[in-house]
Amino acid sequence: MAYCEQCGKEAGDHPRCAARRELEPPRYCADCARRMVVQVTPTGWTAKCSRHGERTSA
Repeated sequence: MAYCEQCGKEAGDHPRCAARRELEPPRYCADCARRMVVQVTPTGWTAKCSRHGERTSA
């Protein structure tokens, strides 16, 4: 099952999340819906899931 990276709910049509996705890094893992540790820097962001590893904006 896939999950929304902005709200953590089951993936689907979330207009508010789609708008946030353009400006913000993911907050939840798309694979397991766990809250990720996110660090934003001037050059991008990193988001780390305890089970599925790290994702970056690069």
